[in-house]
Amino acid sequence: MIPSVTMSDTRILDVTPLNGRAHQTAAVVIPTYKEREHVAPLLEALAAMRVDVLFVDDGSPDGTAEAIREKARDMPMQVWLMRRPGKLGLGTAYVDGFGWLLAHAPGYRVLIEMDADFSHDPARLPDLIAAAERSGLAIGSRYVTGGSTPDWPMRRRLLSRGANVYAAAVLGLRFKDFRVRDATAGFVAWRLDALQAVLRCEPASNGYAFQIETKFHATLAGYRPEELPIAFHDRRIGVSKISRAILLEALVLPWRLLFSAP
Repeated sequence: MIPSVTMSDTRILDVTPLNGRAHQTAAVVIPTYKEREHVAPLLEALAAMRVDVLFVDDGSPDGTAEAIREKARDMPMQVWLMRRPGKLGLGTAYVDGFGWLLAHAPGYRVLIEMDADFSHDPARLPDLIAAAERSGLAIGSRYVTGGSTPDWPMRRRLLSRGANVYAAAVLGLRFKDFRVRDATAGFVAWRLDALQAVLRCEPASNGYAFQIETKFHATLAGYRPEELPIAFHDRRIGVSKISRAILLEALVLPWRLLFSAP
């Protein structure tokens, strides 16, 4: 069964529909923490893409939730706001968001992971949605032909590429079918059957590790991810939320998957 995620779950304070618009065929789940400056222009960009939006806000102290509420009133698509009491991690944000949509807003064909900071270009959503409907799983990839990280410093490029080479090398020791070039990518579209197969595995990691874990479980379930090239831009405002704990988890996870997977 899909993990039970309801408004009574201890991680969730409430989920509020912020307007009464009709559902689209796809919905985007966007975790937020201190993203007040981004949410209004992001909603405007998403409105042109004909997708609904669920924000998962982890108690942002800068008024992110209030900014979402204010802007959502003017939007042509459905916007939900899930509030959680504090920083509980990227992985649980997606599990909670996806679980809530599957339980309370059925009918979507594709659900999507996306950052709030414009590092993921909303204009790429139609291509990702189409690819997910074909393959089950579509990845906005920095590391296939045509993908790029145009404004990253060298240290970040080396860290990101190294993490992907490392994950592929470790998992490839046993699972030759794991051929994802950008396993740590966070711009991902899921067809519902692929997403449900992954959620049944109850992913429990966060950050980079969550991205590797979910793509790995999709591969084990028989899906072959389709990677589409994207230009991944650095965030316009604020600073990266990558921590040492996130990096350590990503270092350990491939070995855990290597020995624990059937």
